[in-house]
Amino acid sequence: MSNSVEIQDNDAALAASAAKGDLDAFEALVNRHQKRLFNIAFRISGSLEDAAEITQDAFVAAFRHIGSFKGEAKFSTWLTAIVINHAKNRLKQTRSRERREAYSLDEPIRTEDGMLLPDPPSKGPSTLDRLEQRDRDKAVQDCINRLDQDFREVIVLRDMQDFSYDEIGNMLKVREGTVKSRLSRAREAVKECLKKVLGNI
Repeated sequence: MSNSVEIQDNDAALAASAAKGDLDAFEALVNRHQKRLFNIAFRISGSLEDAAEITQDAFVAAFRHIGSFKGEAKFSTWLTAIVINHAKNRLKQTRSRERREAYSLDEPIRTEDGMLLPDPPSKGPSTLDRLEQRDRDKAVQDCINRLDQDFREVIVLRDMQDFSYDEIGNMLKVREGTVKSRLSRAREAVKECLKKVLGNI
């Protein structure tokens, strides 16, 4: 049995226990998935602060509705769909305020206990290399932020999280062909944006 299948089966077992009120089981699910879900929320919202709240709200919603998880899809897919919905709602709120701030990928996250710094970069690349990579990452995120919601979702889920077209279609409730079409347009838009920002790539 592959590791991914083992995790999927374990997720289903933990979800079943959580549905019966086992808080430790749900905490194990949170610990396993929170980093990836936070990344998705950040990539879609473009804001570390919003991403933290989206992820927290999504886990609260997941706990409240854990009984509705029937195992028809992977638990991670079910969770991601919840995060996407919360991210959509948050984007509607921020769009109404027309708040368009660019956030650094290593900006501290505000918490009740103060400022929480993200994990430092791994050892290896030089400071200059890291700065150049940070500039590229920020440019990519800025270009993603300029995409319409529909295109932003598919490029994050496919190119950054490696979900299948079928899984993305189920999450977003659209046909696979629509996913592929949106992804193609999103990739082209990001490529053109990066050319303007970084030059030919």
